[in-house]
Amino acid sequence: MKSAVVVFPGSNRERDMIAALAAITGQPPAVVWHTETDLPPADLIVLPGGFSYGDYLRSGAIAARSPVIRTVKERADAGVPVLGICNGFQILCEAGLLPGALMRNASLRFVCREVHLRVDTVRSVFTRNYAAGQTIRCPVAHGDGNYRCDAETLAALQGEDRIAFRYVDAKGAATDVANPNGSVDSIAGILNPERNVLGMMPHPENLIEAIQGGIDGRGLFESVMGQPAAA
Repeated sequence: MKSAVVVFPGSNRERDMIAALAAITGQPPAVVWHTETDLPPADLIVLPGGFSYGDYLRSGAIAARSPVIRTVKERADAGVPVLGICNGFQILCEAGLLPGALMRNASLRFVCREVHLRVDTVRSVFTRNYAAGQTIRCPVAHGDGNYRCDAETLAALQGEDRIAFRYVDAKGAATDVANPNGSVDSIAGILNPERNVLGMMPHPENLIEAIQGGIDGRGLFESVMGQPAAA
């Protein structure tokens, strides 16, 4: 599988993503600077985490106007899977590829810890290797991860089965305590209507090998590759 990672000024998780993709796909991804107006052929495009442009204005707002984003939109419209992690999720929302916005954490504090996620849909190229309702572990590291949207958008996400992941406790229950940032409906990740664009705040690329403490994040990337789930 060919993949591409888009890098912005202030990205700081691209190396983690590059290493994860290389380990899982067997070949290093193309690394694309944000000023490029084209992308190499890719079966997966990733917008990684970090603090693009120092999170000035709003997180992801400036990066969403970078030249490469027009091409990312064109590839997404053509059906290419696009994954935005953390700051990448913020950029996808600011660019209009996903609805809603990521606001300051309800605690007004940066959160860096491991959380539990419930896989709430397997009807996507990103989640098909998981079981519906499966609880997985995943790290988070963000200050602006509080997902908000209007009531109409939330109803659409719920009714169209486009909430990919929710924050839950170890038993799979969505509670205020398990929600690290105050996101509405405990949302940790959402899909676009065509189900080929995923934005999520947690970092699955940081839990793909036993040396990292587990492989719960590996299923996402293997899903995109069409590989069977790792044992």
